[in-house]
Amino acid sequence: MNYKVKYGWLLGTLCIFSVAVHAQKPDSVIIKKYEFSVQQAVDYALKNNVAIKNALLQVKVQEQQNAEFTASAYPHINASIGTTYNPAIATTVIPNFISPATYQVLIQEGVKDGNGNPIQMPGNFGYIPAQFGTKFSANAGISLQQILFDGQVFVGLQARGAAIKLYEKSAEVTQEMIKTNVHKVYYQLSVSQTQVEMLNSLISLTEKNLHDTRIIYENGFREKLDVDKETVRLANLQTEKQKLLNQISNGYYGLKLLMGMRIADELILTDKITDESVKDAMLETGNYQYEDRKEFQQASISKQLLEFNVRRYKLSQIPSISLSAVYAKNAQRDKWNFLGRGDWFTVSNVNLNLNIPIFNGMFTRSKIQEAKIEVQKINNQLDALKLSIDNDVVAAKNNYKNAVATMDYQKKNMELAEKVYQQTKKKYEVGTGSQIEIVAAQTDLKSAQTNYVSALYDAIIAKVDYLKATGKL
Repeated sequence: MNYKVKYGWLLGTLCIFSVAVHAQKPDSVIIKKYEFSVQQAVDYALKNNVAIKNALLQVKVQEQQNAEFTASAYPHINASIGTTYNPAIATTVIPNFISPATYQVLIQEGVKDGNGNPIQMPGNFGYIPAQFGTKFSANAGISLQQILFDGQVFVGLQARGAAIKLYEKSAEVTQEMIKTNVHKVYYQLSVSQTQVEMLNSLISLTEKNLHDTRIIYENGFREKLDVDKETVRLANLQTEKQKLLNQISNGYYGLKLLMGMRIADELILTDKITDESVKDAMLETGNYQYEDRKEFQQASISKQLLEFNVRRYKLSQIPSISLSAVYAKNAQRDKWNFLGRGDWFTVSNVNLNLNIPIFNGMFTRSKIQEAKIEVQKINNQLDALKLSIDNDVVAAKNNYKNAVATMDYQKKNMELAEKVYQQTKKKYEVGTGSQIEIVAAQTDLKSAQTNYVSALYDAIIAKVDYLKATGKL
């Protein structure tokens, strides 16, 4: 894979993992300077990357949601006060219970009607309209509600810790993703500096060769065409270097964005990539644990929460007990004068409630089975994740070893190309070599250097991928 093409991959990766790209308005004239090793760059990103900040804030959101759920287990106390005005008191029609008593007295006393006959009890006394209540009323009271036992609430309280851990692991997965990409971009830029150094060395050789060719031409032993060819080669190398520097500059902007650093600040990378630093993970290619991977830890906690769900639905089948109590005062007036003197009547009650589930159309049974199936699904996902981790580790290990072997080979090839170039240059300087030979040697050297830089980058990225696969990055 061509090294320049990899820069396209770098920029694409930055676009994927950047949360938002916006123009930064300068908020200070002070430009800060940072000299970071790869670990310092990672630490900075863990504190300032927007995706990580939001993931950590989600943990705090879950903490507040846990507090909301915990509140359901505490007493709920409410106070209320109110007043009512009745412009038209409701009228109720009731049986006439007054007239029968009056007639009964008249009959007992022997009272006669106007015709001299004894008064007789009528068969129907009809109804009378009546209004109950007053124009104004007021009430003030306090109520208490307390859950004494509810299986679902009990399980929910137990699941609070697992819910927090799930979001913490989610944040750690995000952190590891950002950490991996900071490593890769950092090493990309570090290797690019090595390529710049090699280009500078090649430019110096070409400048020296151009100088020598010009002297030989002035002495009449070379053609003007040889001088022009060296001039063109030098210009091409300088142009290539400028393009590389522009790519590196954009890479720094991308790394700052990934780290959450202001674009205006200065960033200097202090770590240098060497063959030894690439190979230092070879000693760690031993055993690994599934639990070292953040994704596996996250899936395991998800399983715990699903198991809590099964218990919650099972316990919903047992009775729940709650307590409620009310204490209140109320008063009625024909005028609104509740702040003055007058009677207030007390109302109070205490209720113990036992709710016994009997039959709900097999709804709870279906929810229990559904929750159990979800547990089976997460078990399958954990098994699949184990296979995926095994594959990741084996593939990353092979890629790492092959990349290191390729790097060593390309380094030897580059060293050989340098020797060939030096010998060819000596022949050219004494007049026994041709311009074609030195051009070919220079081209081979440049190709060998490019291949080595590419192999060096592949090796350091393979190392990062291997450490990530084993959960040791």
